[in-house]
Amino acid sequence: MLGPQTLPRMPQLPSAPPLLLTPSVKTGSTGRPSRMNSMPSPLPSSEPVGPLVPLGPLYPPVLVGQRIRRWIPFRQGLDGSHITRASADRVYDVLEQTWNSTTLSTYGSGLGTFHAWCNKQVPPVPDSRRCAVDTPLILDFIACCAGMYSGSTVKNYVYGVKAWHTCHALSWKVDEVHLSSALSAVERLAPPTSKKPKRPPATPEWLESIVSKMDPDSHFDAAVFACLCSTFWSVSRLGEFAVKGSVASFSSSKAPRRSDLRERVRTRQGDLFVSQIHVPATKATMEGEVAVYSDQAGASDPVAAMSRHLSLNNPGPQDHLFAYRTAVGKLVPLTRHKVLARVRELARLASVPPLTGHCLRIGGVL
Repeated sequence: MLGPQTLPRMPQLPSAPPLLLTPSVKTGSTGRPSRMNSMPSPLPSSEPVGPLVPLGPLYPPVLVGQRIRRWIPFRQGLDGSHITRASADRVYDVLEQTWNSTTLSTYGSGLGTFHAWCNKQVPPVPDSRRCAVDTPLILDFIACCAGMYSGSTVKNYVYGVKAWHTCHALSWKVDEVHLSSALSAVERLAPPTSKKPKRPPATPEWLESIVSKMDPDSHFDAAVFACLCSTFWSVSRLGEFAVKGSVASFSSSKAPRRSDLRERVRTRQGDLFVSQIHVPATKATMEGEVAVYSDQAGASDPVAAMSRHLSLNNPGPQDHLFAYRTAVGKLVPLTRHKVLARVRELARLASVPPLTGHCLRIGGVL
């Protein structure tokens, strides 16, 4: 466990103005207010939290994904128990493995927002009340976020606080009925600007339009198209095939290697061959899963696209499956950012919508 550290004190911040729910009343045919049409108006647009990072001996400046474990509550769940401090720390380290790295980063961001809000209260919320948190405090926090953020954002804030409790073996004593009602209300009060428009599905025709504008001699384009087609036809997530972070992050990423690909695997029926990509870990499961696709008619055939990519780029067994060779022959892992940037460029040339990565999964389902 980290010991106390001497860190700079946080500057005094002005408190947020009170947030009021003012009914926006519509009248019915009788001239009286209509209860069915009465909706709360949007809350004030002032920012109640702010991008603040709490500082103090319990909350050292660490990476956002490390906050759940490294930010120490005022009291941990195993304090005063018969086990040693080293054993308790081992328990907390194991509990941290409940969540994958992406979720830890999301929850760590939410935990930071919660502490920033606690620091802005007058007087600031003491550390002893932040964990284990009680129902009134968490409802107050949710109410201050209402009308400012999307429902999913506020949920992740709250789940981050809950994960902090779980990681440090503390009981979550918030009333779930009241919590569920508050989160439902936040969803209803979410500002229109927080809601993204529905994403259109990718289609084989869209993929064919994209490939028509690619450079047939480009090693990079061959890797991009193989990644797009295999993602689409296997109904997978682009971020699980391409490297989500930078090129340098490939070694620690869960992106598939060349050795994770199995081609021409006979199905149980015996008359159909498929290709399989073992994805080491997915958004849904830490154990990973096997993505499957087969031959398809037309230019978006994933088997042909993969064959051409492997022929041009020839990654080694432990290289990224969709790695491509630069002009000097260097093998570079294909990142999600590079794929989407190239898709935007090709979509403009083909006069088709520049769909996002999740559109591939939506279209694959259809």
